[in-house]
Amino acid sequence: MKDYRNNTLLLGIGNDILGDDAVGLLAVRELKQEFEQYVSVVEAMMGGLKLVEVLEGYERVLILDAIMTGKNPPGTILEITKEEFNKTVAIAPHFVSLPEAIEFAKKIGMKFPEVIRILTMEIADPYLLTEEITPPIKNALPEFIEKARIILKQWTQNGEIK
Repeated sequence: MKDYRNNTLLLGIGNDILGDDAVGLLAVRELKQEFEQYVSVVEAMMGGLKLVEVLEGYERVLILDAIMTGKNPPGTILEITKEEFNKTVAIAPHFVSLPEAIEFAKKIGMKFPEVIRILTMEIADPYLLTEEITPPIKNALPEFIEKARIILKQWTQNGEIK
């Protein structure tokens, strides 16, 4: 059963065995103890339509994930705006992007967060099989966590959702 704590979700996406791709999971694990009494905290190792089930029913969500655009050095922290998020398309015909999945779910009447904020960190290789993160990601992780913390603190105050 889902925990809709204050209708707010902190969602970390990634894969522990794909090196830098784990950055969203690592950040959420660091933030969990501080915020789990105020918001629901979920780690996800899936994408597309499976994430639709995770997001359904919340009013707002902060997503932490890795991204590979090739436009920034590894460790660069970016916030994807709602406009940019809505322009994201699938990377392969068999893969459904999160925006496409949400659009589909809305068409069939599922409830989705009104507020979606996405913090990402640029990585170089999302397919490297290792449980270690690279030095640029390790060095940027504290700032990534702090940016997420600031957003969560804006959303919470003394345990109350603003």
